Formats: sequence, C-alpha cells, structure tokens
Amino acid sequence: MAFPAAVVIVPLGVLFFMSGLVVNLIQAICYVLIRPLSKNTYRRINREVAELLWLELVWLVDWWAGVKIEIYTDAETFKLMGKEHALVICNHRSDIDWLVGWILAQRSGCLGSTLAVMKKSSKFLPVIGWSMWFSEYLFLERSWAKDENTLKTGLQRLRDFPRPFWLALFVEGTRFTQAKLLAAQEYASSTGLPIPRNVLIPRTKGFVTAVSHMRSFVPAIYDATVAIPKTSPTPTMLRLFKGQSSVIHVHLKRHLMNDLPETDEAVAQWCRDAFVAKDKLLDRHIAEGTFGEQLQNTGRPVKSLLVVSSWAILLILGTMKVIQWFSLFSSWKGIIFSAVALAVITILMQILIQFSQSERSTPAKVAPAKHKSVTESSASRLDKHQ
Repeated sequence: MAFPAAVVIVPLGVLFFMSGLVVNLIQAICYVLIRPLSKNTYRRINREVAELLWLELVWLVDWWAGVKIEIYTDAETFKLMGKEHALVICNHRSDIDWLVGWILAQRSGCLGSTLAVMKKSSKFLPVIGWSMWFSEYLFLERSWAKDENTLKTGLQRLRDFPRPFWLALFVEGTRFTQAKLLAAQEYASSTGLPIPRNVLIPRTKGFVTAVSHMRSFVPAIYDATVAIPKTSPTPTMLRLFKGQSSVIHVHLKRHLMNDLPETDEAVAQWCRDAFVAKDKLLDRHIAEGTFGEQLQNTGRPVKSLLVVSSWAILLILGTMKVIQWFSLFSSWKGIIFSAVALAVITILMQILIQFSQSERSTPAKVAPAKHKSVTESSASRLDKHQ
C-alpha cells in the first residue's frame, strides 16, 4: 500500500533518528570504554548494537514497502552465506543496492558484521554514517594517492575480525546512469575494451589491493549481480518511505580466493573479465526476466518487525514522559521547540533520501572514437562521470 511521502517521512524519521541516536550513544560509550581494553570484545558488542539500527531499514524494505528480493545461487553457496569471511563485488544499479546487501546479510545472519568501502562523505551522515564509522566501514576520497594507504590499513585491521564478515566493494566506483554508461562506452571503444551495455568499466586498483591483502584470511569472493525486472519499478529510498513495492533479482556466484591469479595485473584482468560476464548475464536477464532456476527461498524474517515494534513502544513511552515532565505543549516555547525538532528531522530525512539518489540523465547514443584526441576526451569524461 502506497502512502503520501509527507505523511510517513516525519514519523518514520522520528523513529529512525531517535533510536539511531541511542544506538550511536551506546556505540560511542563502547568505543571509549571497551575498545581500548579489547578490540574484539568491542566488535562483538558493536555487532549486536549496530544491528538494532540496521534492522529498522531492513524492516522498511521487508515489511513497510514489501520489496521482494529474489536470490539466485547454487545450494552450496547459499549454505555458506554468513558462515565465512567474504569479499563482495557487485554492479551498482539502483539507489538501494547497499540495502539489498543488508537484506541478504540479515538473511545469512551476519548483518551486524557487514562492512563496505564507502565514499568519505558518507560518514558525516547523521546517525547512519556515524554508526558506519563505529562499525569500521572503510571511507575513501576517490583519489588513489590519498586512498591507497587508507584502504590497505583498513583491510589489515580486518585480519582478526572475530565473526564472519562481508566487505562490499562497488568496483565500478559509482552508481549506474545512462550518462556514465555513455562515457564508459566511448572509453571502451577508443581503447579496444569490450563495450559494456549494462555495467560500467570496473576500477581495479581497489579490488587488486583488497585481494592481495585479504587472500590469506578471506576464503571467498561473492560476485553479486543486481537486476530490476522490466515489469517492476526501480526502487528508491523515497519509494520505500512511501510504502511502494518493487522486485529485485540478485544473482550470486562464489569464487574461491585461492583460485584467483597471483599477479596484480592478472587479478585486475580477472575483475574486468568478471564484469564482461556480468554484462552478458544482464543481457540474458533482460531477455528472459530471470537469472535461471537456482532461486533460493530467503523468506521474510520477523526479527526486524519485532525490533521496530520495540523501538516504537519505547519511543512513544519516552515521548509521553518527556511531554509530561517538561510540559512541552503547555507553553509557546515548548511548542516551538517541538516544531523545530520535527523540522530538523524532516530535513535530515530529505538529506538521506537525496544522498541515496543516482544522478539522472537522458540516454544518448554512443559516438565511436576514431582519433587520439577523442580517446583522451573519452578518458576524461569517464573519470568525470565515475
């Protein structure tokens, strides 16, 4: 059932940000008091605490919007999900790909220890960004000169992680749009690379670094491919808050880390080849509307529903007590304070929604590159769009 955005953003925003601030406070206390004594004890506690926040967004997908996520993978991979460390690579197709990953992690039992490589600005997002920082997400500036050491250091910290974790890496470096696809196609045409139709050209430096530093303690790479069926609208954060459903298909292929080649250049080529295969897989999905017959049943667990219900009850009781203690609605000052607080939460929710949105652009035809100057222009445009 769809709801007007204005009707739901404020109450859901109040629930999310108030409970999120409680989670952030607990994380901060644990970070100051427990982490200096035992890093792994802190990680175990933070895993449970962070999950109390992440489950609210899982609830938004599962129970509020009723988004249906179908996973296609073999039985062995499905059985191992959440029981081993894994590097997860994925095409970046929609505004909520990161949420799709959280849904799969929650189904696999490793939501609280799911990590990702994110752009640096993400950690400044109120509540959600702060919680990611406490949870050891890796934040990069999209400049290899600045990011190389940050990435290597962050990967090394994961060596003694006490629970199975997933580290998500979007190797395309940005979300898919038609404008970015055009730039990628022009670049591929000018350099002799396979011309992509459904994905962008992967940036391999981060992937190569991740493989070289994680090979000894991470047994597998999960190659995820996300697709939206033609019959389903593209999911966005705004659609989620409005309670509008979508269907998302995810194909998951497991590769043994030890099966990857040894040299950096060969690993980079493996990544490029994986995205060529991913492009063909998406062609087939467009034609057939499915990834095949290996559809696994992930269900819709009630844990997120119980967590959100508990947060809602605590928030309502707490709000009633605060109103009673401070007599908020008995004076103009109290009314103004309440109105300002709701306005701030509404603005923060709008920021979260806008932050998640891909850039919109009009599809354009590919112009083949024929001269060196065109090659240089294509490379420049590729960097600009990615």
